[in-house]
Amino acid sequence: MMGALSLAYPFSRVTATKVSEAQAKPNNGFPSFLPKQVHTIKDPFARNLAMRIHRLPVSVKFSENPIMSSCVKPLMIQNKANPVVLLHGFDSSCLEWRYTFPLLEEAGFETWAFDILGWGFSDLAEKLTSCDVVSKREHFYQFWKSYIKRPMILVGPSLGSAVAIDFAVNYPEAVEKLVLIDASVYTEGTGNLATLPRLIAYAGAYVLKSVPLRLYANYMTFNDISFSTSLDWTNIGRLHCLFPWWEDATVDFMISGGYNVVSQIRKVKQKTLVIWGENDRIISNKLAVQLHCELSDAIIRQIPDCGHLPHVERPASVVKFIIEFVQRETKLVNQCVSAE
Repeated sequence: MMGALSLAYPFSRVTATKVSEAQAKPNNGFPSFLPKQVHTIKDPFARNLAMRIHRLPVSVKFSENPIMSSCVKPLMIQNKANPVVLLHGFDSSCLEWRYTFPLLEEAGFETWAFDILGWGFSDLAEKLTSCDVVSKREHFYQFWKSYIKRPMILVGPSLGSAVAIDFAVNYPEAVEKLVLIDASVYTEGTGNLATLPRLIAYAGAYVLKSVPLRLYANYMTFNDISFSTSLDWTNIGRLHCLFPWWEDATVDFMISGGYNVVSQIRKVKQKTLVIWGENDRIISNKLAVQLHCELSDAIIRQIPDCGHLPHVERPASVVKFIIEFVQRETKLVNQCVSAE
């Protein structure tokens, strides 16, 4: 798959704003707030993206102090086109976008990768009162309001699709278009996990971050990757779990009930691109057709020989579909203007 990415990664540590002293003095290129295990990661795309992670202060109602919130910022802020903002899946981080992010930048998009509250690399050392859906939504909205400030093309893979739908319905002014990838939007929250006693929930969280479970998840998620690649991707996928506050945030989300957006799907007004891996063993691609039918204004694209995370497994295809989706709408608008 690496050979399919025919570009030199456009990495730069130059930013438009000052960063904190901790970020300005990285440890061998990595921000000092990342877990030290980041140095064991071999994937050069993951390493490069990790070097670009920043923490930005976000003020929210449920925390006395601003939350230092992790994201990957664009190299350049554009004024003409609306930005592409990338969410991630359940219990993941912005590193999920290690292959797709540079391709989007190469295509000329102003691109952000945002870590959903409770996951990723934000600083939650000050214990939050809650890490439920409402808190995640408000945190993302305040981040958007503070830094992005324009309608965005919001991209959500897996559970990130539920986050994107929930956000687009509640804050339609912030979302121009949606891209939903192998969307996990038909599960009714965390189900029976919400009723677990906290002690059992913490035991479940311990298992969730274990290497054997993560390796098995990679086996189910991806088609035909080597064990060494799977092990490295496991280390990338669980890096954020090594923060001391990860268990508290995960358990709080589990017992809060999680995302249930089934009733919100038909309320989505934005134009939507649905992308799906045809060989998804996590969520059947039959649900792609159902989602396409229930959305008011959507197109669907499926990727052959691809599993649950196309942006990891087939990044070039995902970027191609996003470019076509954006350009298609731009051409239609231009045609209407010309006709007038």
